[in-house]
Amino acid sequence: MDPHSANVSGITGRAFITGATGFLGASMARALVQQGVEVHVLARSSADRSALDGVKVTWHEGDVTLPDSFPRNLAGAGWIIHAAGRLGAALVPEAAYQRVNAEGTRNVLAAAMQAETRPRVLHVSTAGIIGPTGREPAGEDAPWVPTNPYERSKAAAEKLAREFSARGLPVTIARPGFIYGPGDHHVLNLFRAVGRGRFFYIEGGRHYCQPTYVGDAVAGMLRCLAHGRPGEAYHIVGPRPVTFRDLGDKIAETLGVRPPWLSLPKWAARLAAGGLEAVGRVSGLKPPASMIASSAVSL
Repeated sequence: MDPHSANVSGITGRAFITGATGFLGASMARALVQQGVEVHVLARSSADRSALDGVKVTWHEGDVTLPDSFPRNLAGAGWIIHAAGRLGAALVPEAAYQRVNAEGTRNVLAAAMQAETRPRVLHVSTAGIIGPTGREPAGEDAPWVPTNPYERSKAAAEKLAREFSARGLPVTIARPGFIYGPGDHHVLNLFRAVGRGRFFYIEGGRHYCQPTYVGDAVAGMLRCLAHGRPGEAYHIVGPRPVTFRDLGDKIAETLGVRPPWLSLPKWAARLAAGGLEAVGRVSGLKPPASMIASSAVSL
């Protein structure tokens, strides 16, 4: 389904988006504008706004960690998409994730709760909070088993979303998985590593991911916002899981390069990742993209 072709979501009037300078948030903002929705977005003064160049949105300067910086009544929007968050990366302390992803969520939901007419809210979580992707799809009621600081912060944020829903705020939760598509820079490191022959597998690349095209993810999440049940979570993922070896081979085939061939056991990858992070803390240098891409999604 093409989210840009018509107003298939049923969302009308005014929407307010946090995180609209990022890949996914910008994609939702563009889709809503093309569907005739009046879109207002929150962005820090230092944020790169180029993802929405030429898109008719109303900008508000603010920060989800600073609730006093929000526009009064969240611009009077009937719909709120909370997509702001700190993505998983090396060398980031857990407190930084909690401050943005958990406390930032609390601030946005508290502001929505105080609105004169309570808006419908979409909280963008992650499928990662239920653990690694498996061969068979997991249900939304699967137990939470976050495995890293990013996932723990998103689990804390989702807990807050459910608490606010229980208090009467109509919050629906979307859990996107591994999203790719035009305009992405986060997963781009994976493609660059494969193209330069610097990507390696962990345990032979037998672990799974579930790639999701950004247009499909946007369509699914807008449906969640408009029609999802408050307090419920919905997985937004592609049609089927694939192994990282299959993914690496397909990327290499598309780029016309040699497929990745090096594989490390999990213990060695963990040791290497920990060592590189320790060096990075001292030197201020980031670990290689191949290490970030491999360890972040497979360990």
